[in-house]
Amino acid sequence: MSRKILALTVAIIIAILATYLFYKYFYLSRKTVVIVSTTTSLYATGLLDALAEKFQEKHPNIVLNFVAVGSGEALKRAEKGDADLVLVHAPNLEKKYIEKGVIFNRTIFAYNFFIIVGPKDDPAHIAGLDPVEAFKRIFEAGEEGKILFVSRGDLSGTHVRELILWKKAGLDPHGRKWYIESGTGMSETLMIANEKKAYTLSDIGTFLKFQKQLKELKILVSGDTLLFNTYSAYLVKGSSKLKEASLFIEFLKSSEAQELIANYGVKDYGMPLFYPASSKPLSYLEKAWELLAEESYE
Repeated sequence: MSRKILALTVAIIIAILATYLFYKYFYLSRKTVVIVSTTTSLYATGLLDALAEKFQEKHPNIVLNFVAVGSGEALKRAEKGDADLVLVHAPNLEKKYIEKGVIFNRTIFAYNFFIIVGPKDDPAHIAGLDPVEAFKRIFEAGEEGKILFVSRGDLSGTHVRELILWKKAGLDPHGRKWYIESGTGMSETLMIANEKKAYTLSDIGTFLKFQKQLKELKILVSGDTLLFNTYSAYLVKGSSKLKEASLFIEFLKSSEAQELIANYGVKDYGMPLFYPASSKPLSYLEKAWELLAEESYE
């Protein structure tokens, strides 16, 4: 082999090696951070961390930065450009931001149910009632000085559903001595309700997650269609991370993620904290979302 050919071969090898090293240490090492504003229930239960771990096995260069707030605040952050993706459970709020052009590409990926919990002796006698009648009884018992009710008071998905129930009952508890607005996330609100032996509205996932610490509370009302709770993912218009955010939404729809959601919590709590969207027809979930999106809370 002539020196010229040898030199050319070495040069080619060096070029290939340099390209490989550049790809490995510069391109592959670059991390894209996707900011996800999310409802507290998904985060506090640990589900999002479990999903993120599986997602990053497939996409190691995408870092998901979860900001856990109420659904109302999550959507406000999207409007301000402070999020690339939102995970929320307040259809009537979501509809407003869809119409504003802030969010798009709705993907329902999970659901569970709201529940009304309260003291084990149930002084308002709401056990087994429909949620609207239960709220009427809670209001009466509150006026009689028999009970307390703790509201999140933060325009979260849970708080908005509570306001819908008060409106359907034709009642306004604001300003009443027995009505306490915590301004905190779901787990903290449950802890306050437990301490005060008060009633509150919760998603079932968060309640089950912290049930061992909630010795004074029990589930009293559940199962009504007004308590159905859909979790949706949205892309944020104008985000520079649409490609990466879209990959996470696609992952949420995948059989791997749906199976993880279906099994999450079963071993520790005897039932899942959330149900995968794949367990119900999409038409059912979309119809449920649409009906809830039309409910007024103001």
